[in-house]
Amino acid sequence: MLKFDEMYQILAAKGQGQSQSQNQGAIQCQSIGSDIREHYRSYEQWLSRQTLESMKARKEEAEMIFRRVGITFAVYGTKDEDGSGTERLIPFDLIPRIIPKQEWKSMEEGLVQRVTALNRFIHDVYHDQEIIKAGIIPAEQVLNNAQFRPEMMGVDVPNNIYSHISGVDIVRAPDAQGHGEYYVLEDNLRVPSGVSYMLENRKMMMRLFPELFHQNRVAPVRHYPDLLLETLRASSPATTDEPTVVVLTPGMYNSAYFEHAFIAQQMGVELLEGQDLFVKDNFVYMRTTRGPKRVDVIYRRVDDDYLDPQVFRPTSTLGCAGLMDAYRAGNVAICNAVGTGVADDKSIYPYVPRMIEFYLGQKPILNNVPTYMCRKPEDLKYVMANLKDLVVKEVHGAGGYGMLVGPASTKAEIEDFGKAVMANPSGYIAQPTLSLSSCPTFVESGVAPRHIDLRPFVLSGKEVQMVPGGLTRVALKDGSLVVNSSQGGGTKDTWII
Repeated sequence: MLKFDEMYQILAAKGQGQSQSQNQGAIQCQSIGSDIREHYRSYEQWLSRQTLESMKARKEEAEMIFRRVGITFAVYGTKDEDGSGTERLIPFDLIPRIIPKQEWKSMEEGLVQRVTALNRFIHDVYHDQEIIKAGIIPAEQVLNNAQFRPEMMGVDVPNNIYSHISGVDIVRAPDAQGHGEYYVLEDNLRVPSGVSYMLENRKMMMRLFPELFHQNRVAPVRHYPDLLLETLRASSPATTDEPTVVVLTPGMYNSAYFEHAFIAQQMGVELLEGQDLFVKDNFVYMRTTRGPKRVDVIYRRVDDDYLDPQVFRPTSTLGCAGLMDAYRAGNVAICNAVGTGVADDKSIYPYVPRMIEFYLGQKPILNNVPTYMCRKPEDLKYVMANLKDLVVKEVHGAGGYGMLVGPASTKAEIEDFGKAVMANPSGYIAQPTLSLSSCPTFVESGVAPRHIDLRPFVLSGKEVQMVPGGLTRVALKDGSLVVNSSQGGGTKDTWII
């Protein structure tokens, strides 16, 4: 299988490199690969002058600071000794992923195009459903989708924007000639997370290696909270000139609570739980020590099902009763909009290129990964015959759960997963096992290649904009293709130069 590395045009044979670097003071980058890519040349020269001891010391410093600040996430289903949920640091890698400006520009254009089409699709689904009438997407794929919200039919939202904050997962894999090509792996349009790690990783890199930022013209990302606040304010109903924005969190036991608190603090807005809100006369208010204060925009980090017990799950204590009435009346904006998940379901993903052509009259700039839909008899037949070579995913799965990586699975695991697919074919898609690009990563034995992906964050308000970069996630286990933090993955700083 062809390979593509972000720093080296040619990787050393497997098994070479780490032991050599371990026995020498300076990190021997040439033992990992050869023919440095031009945009990495300056960084590689700097890295080759570093020692393993100095890099390990800086890694320990980073871990200490992250732990002190409280940059952790909870792992659902995992318990520590006293039975409580486990909180972990997301491992931070010291070696950045570097993307040249011209590559980023093309990726950015593709992301803006894609998110624009997805927002058009969501508006269409809840209004005229032209794409269904045109026969491009089967009606049952949309109307029977678990994330389709009939309560949103005919509801108008400001600027017709539903996904204000989109996290699009990008992977890179070699084409037939071995050149790296970017693909969209999936769209995260409901409550995409990870931006706090993007910002904290950059802050940490500037603290540990200030000289690198003098030597390299790295595009800044620190203005993301300002862009986010601007985007949220732009989504406010036309009932006020000075909108009040808040962040709604499920609470401190949520796995991403650090991020919720971080974002609220960075934007200078209130972090609230559902019990802090109430609805009166179809307007939303928050309780304060000075009395009720009206809320115009809610950046919610709570799933649809829990937002309003009068409309969705009646036992929910995480939302606010009456919220949907105020929303449908146009008196409050919810970001991302209710019902947005219909567009980031993995069963809808294969249709996004056709959405771009239908709504925008354009060819997609960024390609999808080829995808088999198990609900189609011919696709199901192929998938079942090739499970050992494919990645198979639940259409509602997330976080690296509910998936099978065929080449890395045992015969028993493949057999069990096959039974699950046959029991509910429409609940699964499958994709070829891509050889994800690798990037030099600082591991226990020195520097070694590890597989990565990228999650840029796209903000849609009166215009679509984004900061240059995103969250690079890295699979720290040798050979692993699963980058999710819940599955042992780490993160890197992403440089656009």
